Amino acid sequence: MIKSRLFSFISKRRCTLLGIGPMSKNCVDAAIELANTYEIPIMLIASRRQIETEKFGGGYVNNWTTETFSDYVINHDKKGKIVLSRDHGGPWQNEFETEEKFSLRKSMESAKKSFQADIESGFELIHIDTSIDIFGIPHRDEVLQRLFELYEFCWNIAQQNNRQLVFEVGTEVQTGSTYNPEEVEYNLSEIFRFCNSNKLPVPAFIVVQTGTCVKETRNIGTFDSPVRIAGELPIEIQLPKILDVCRRYNILIKEHNTDYLSDESLAWHPRLGIHAANVAPEFGVTESNAFYGVLKEYKLDHIADQFIELSYSSHKWKKWMLPNSNSGKLEKALIAGHYVFATDAFSDLKNKAEAELVRFNINIDEYLKEKVKLSMLRYLKHFHMIEI
Repeated sequence: MIKSRLFSFISKRRCTLLGIGPMSKNCVDAAIELANTYEIPIMLIASRRQIETEKFGGGYVNNWTTETFSDYVINHDKKGKIVLSRDHGGPWQNEFETEEKFSLRKSMESAKKSFQADIESGFELIHIDTSIDIFGIPHRDEVLQRLFELYEFCWNIAQQNNRQLVFEVGTEVQTGSTYNPEEVEYNLSEIFRFCNSNKLPVPAFIVVQTGTCVKETRNIGTFDSPVRIAGELPIEIQLPKILDVCRRYNILIKEHNTDYLSDESLAWHPRLGIHAANVAPEFGVTESNAFYGVLKEYKLDHIADQFIELSYSSHKWKKWMLPNSNSGKLEKALIAGHYVFATDAFSDLKNKAEAELVRFNINIDEYLKEKVKLSMLRYLKHFHMIEI
């Protein structure tokens, strides 16, 4: 069972598991190679924007659909160490649902079709997130009812297809503050009551706010803050209370938005008892920086400039900007770089770069992949998943 395997690994290593967003093909290859080299479980946490079923046109990462992405990972993960995971599955978690203003019922049906494709394609960990509502702020009990509907649906699909399935639950958008222990208690009591009364397996992970939030290229949450935040208990006081609640329910804590935290903060994760943590945009930015950097180093300024223009004009950087940001065009472009990696325009640029860099014995994809690996290794080391 995947659940017992993950629980056992965390317990024996006293570590924090790493969830990696599949920001690009090189990112996926790097994660697979690290998992197989060190023989450790790594979760590939695909959002619906990144990887989506063929029924809905696929995602922006490598033009993969859920089905082709799953096939690629399963075929290349020779030792079976990757845990295929859905991150933020649920209503209005895909851009077309919000752009077309899907109703609740239509968005829930869309989420079900997406989940079904996940499960049938071999995803083992499903994060159900019903925190988004484009028409208002629903009561927490209504949010939970939506979660229950999707939870039961996913389990029935898994049973019909004879698939193993582990659940991750989370019902609140990350704000950079810490979670209220009473809120965790209420959510878990309701979720476990639902599972027990319907003879469903209880979730393995709950997403808990630990003071992390990513904007631009830094973590602006309270976790890494050197000063106390007015009106809020520090993480080292608040988290043990939340852990006590989770321990009583035998459920593990999962942290989102862990990108860009300091080495010291990462090293505190296993000590504090954070069982798993997700990192995504940092690895995409790492690859963008590496691509731009190698072009500048070898005087391929014309290609570098075209990359920056392509990335900047995508406007995908907008969602990551702080209010009144001082970031310039270059920084914004590098933040958005991974969104254009799968476009024909970027492929043309990379082919031109490859033709130039081969004269210096540089394989561009191997070069980029190794840079991303170094970024991932920082987390694996400080989370105690490996020893270096």
